[in-house]
Amino acid sequence: MDDFDKLHVATKFASYPEDMRAKLLLLRKLILETAASTSPEDAVEETLKWSEPSYILKGGSTIRIDWKASNPDYYAMYFNCNTKLVDTFKELYSGVFNFEGNRAIVFHRGDRVQAAALRRCIAMALQYHRLKHLPLLGA
Repeated sequence: MDDFDKLHVATKFASYPEDMRAKLLLLRKLILETAASTSPEDAVEETLKWSEPSYILKGGSTIRIDWKASNPDYYAMYFNCNTKLVDTFKELYSGVFNFEGNRAIVFHRGDRVQAAALRRCIAMALQYHRLKHLPLLGA
């Protein structure tokens, strides 16, 4: 799962501190596995957007992940702030995740990632344009 098709993405992951790299690789793994099970006929595009690892499927909304040296104890999964994604996640998972405005799920260095709930959020983002008309994005 650590195989990268694009050198610039691999280089970005290599730039993270070792402990945060492992956490971001877990998020990457969850995104790639969810994409494969959500839409096996479509390839997920992995690239950098705003210098952050980014993932999108046809018909979906971009997901980005990153750690920033300016806030070293936290890392995040970012979503398009012009969507209903994070507002929906807040309604469904307010006691499970921490959020930053309408753009991110934020994890503390010591958090245990709730994989099942996060996979559901990822699936909604990867299918966003097919789900956006549904209440709670079809959850």
